[in-house]
Amino acid sequence: MKIAIATDHCGVNEKNEIIKHFKEYEFIDKSPQNEPTDDYPDFAFAVGKSVANHEADYGIIICRTGIGMSIAANKVKGIRCAHVTSKHHAELTRIDNDSNVLAISFEQPLFELYEIIRTFIETPTSMEERHVRRRNKIISYENGEYNEL
Repeated sequence: MKIAIATDHCGVNEKNEIIKHFKEYEFIDKSPQNEPTDDYPDFAFAVGKSVANHEADYGIIICRTGIGMSIAANKVKGIRCAHVTSKHHAELTRIDNDSNVLAISFEQPLFELYEIIRTFIETPTSMEERHVRRRNKIISYENGEYNEL
């Protein structure tokens, strides 16, 4: 399994620790160089494009809160990025939304980030009709094909 990963200048240590911790996965580092003046949207777009273009199976993006990265990543067509702060939410976003990019905060303890990441990667997507219907609405809207109520 391939995972695209990137951080802005704030989460470099956490990114490196995540890559070392999850030896069973192949990481594509989309932020090999970080500077104090870098802009997080650039890294979110890079990870989003890697996932959308099937270069990677999933994406992980890291910044101070994860919020800005998630907003930016969701601008990439085909990306369903979730800003996640708990193992429970990691599970739900995979089950319900088939999220393919995970946005996290470098401020959380590493052991929590490891749990969140493992849960996100290992949780299968629900194929229940209601979940499929809702995901298809999101995809149709993104493609300009769905007229909301």
